[in-house]
Amino acid sequence: MTKKERFENIITWFQKNMPIAETELDYTNPYELLVAVILSAQCTDKRVNMITPDLFQRYPSAKELAVAEPAEVYDYISSCTYPNNKSKHLVGMAKMLISDFNNVVPDDIKELQKLPGVGRKTANVIASVVYEKPAMAVDTHVFRVSERIGLTTNSKTPLETEKQLVKYFPEELLPIAHHWLILHGRYVCVARNPKCKKCGLQEYCKFYQKNN
Repeated sequence: MTKKERFENIITWFQKNMPIAETELDYTNPYELLVAVILSAQCTDKRVNMITPDLFQRYPSAKELAVAEPAEVYDYISSCTYPNNKSKHLVGMAKMLISDFNNVVPDDIKELQKLPGVGRKTANVIASVVYEKPAMAVDTHVFRVSERIGLTTNSKTPLETEKQLVKYFPEELLPIAHHWLILHGRYVCVARNPKCKKCGLQEYCKFYQKNN
């Protein structure tokens, strides 16, 4: 099976079995999603969704967050990973959003990465989810699943994975493909003891074929 054929078969399977795939983070506008994605770094979406209701009630927009003290924000996000750094990033992000972007979350990946706490993955998520741009965000799930099932080969970094995926996924499918891989990695192709017997991708998966 060529790589092109593997991609085509896996895309067909996901389109049939996961026609709707979207972020599991709760948000109502671009500002809220940006905050949630920053919080989600090395933290579960479930935990973030527990944190954000009170956080958004206290800081409903970047204007309120920009004038907050990081120590105050810390109190709201203390149960997530790295709350000290994230509280500083959130306040810094809000300040720059107001001062440099007229309180509008940018749609350009390079512009997004200027914001504190926003790396390439977060920028790709915002560009893809909010603005439906052809961007492929690579988190730990996407990185792991892509290599396991054979969509990527010998990828050493998230950027390498991103480049390989973008090369073979049709541009219009990139936004949903990101969620296909995340959700598959979150619930089926988990890091330890992947649920291969329940997986519908056995026929196309390099990992399964190698180990069974």
